[in-house]
Amino acid sequence: MAKNSYQKPSQQTQDEAMRIARGTQRPAQTKEQTKLIAQGIQKGIDLYKKQQKEKARDLSRRLKKVSRQQEQPAESDDNEVEENIVYRQHWLPWLLLVLTWLGLGIYFLVRAIR
Repeated sequence: MAKNSYQKPSQQTQDEAMRIARGTQRPAQTKEQTKLIAQGIQKGIDLYKKQQKEKARDLSRRLKKVSRQQEQPAESDDNEVEENIVYRQHWLPWLLLVLTWLGLGIYFLVRAIR
C-alpha cells in the first residue's frame, strides 16, 4: 500500500497563508493572483513544518542513542567509585573579616580611652 505523499493542509495554515497574501497584496493585483500567492505561502509553511518535524525526529533519535550509550557503560561498570568532594574557600574573605573585627576593636578601644 503506497503512502499518500500529499496531505491536505490544515484550515489554520490556509487561513494564515491567505492573511499573509492579503497583507502583501498590491493595488492592481487580482483575486486569482492573490490565491496563487497564498498557495505558494501555504506550500512554504508546509515545507517549514515538515523540516521542523524532521529535525525533531533527528534530535529524538540522537538523544535516544546518547542515552543508550550512557546506560551501557554504567551497567558494565560494577565497581563503585567514591567521589571525594573537597570544598576549598579562598583566604581573602576570612582575612577581611579578621581585619574588620580588629579595626572595630581598635576603634572602640581608642574611643573608650578618650
